Amino acid sequence: MDQTLTIIKPDSMEAKNAGNILAHLEGEGFQIQALKRMRLSQAQAQSFYEVHRERPFYDSLVAYMTSGPIIAVALAREDAVAHLRKVMGATDPANAEAGTIRALYGTSIERNAIHGSDSPENAHKESLFFFSQAELIAAG
Repeated sequence: MDQTLTIIKPDSMEAKNAGNILAHLEGEGFQIQALKRMRLSQAQAQSFYEVHRERPFYDSLVAYMTSGPIIAVALAREDAVAHLRKVMGATDPANAEAGTIRALYGTSIERNAIHGSDSPENAHKESLFFFSQAELIAAG
């Protein structure tokens, strides 16, 4: 079984869509391995999104991701990364396929409801950003 990481973003939390999104993911065959509700500090958000530091949207992304609580979720299923990317839909909800999480719950390219790891390597790295190895093993 493969693992990936998702983050239910502040816009989804504010709109009270976290439960709908988790149910959607479980309906797609994902098993929740670990789950944590938290509010990212500026330093945490900057570190997590370090890969985007040189991009023009970096500062607004950090500000947005620290604007309210998030839920980090370690997920497992076969082909987890690719399947989550499909289930999430395009980054811009306006371009997301009907029935995807971003089409259902996203409102803009930045307020797009959910984050998902883009590779198995990043899934591992991102999962360890939020969860200790013991938490991930104990949750399995």
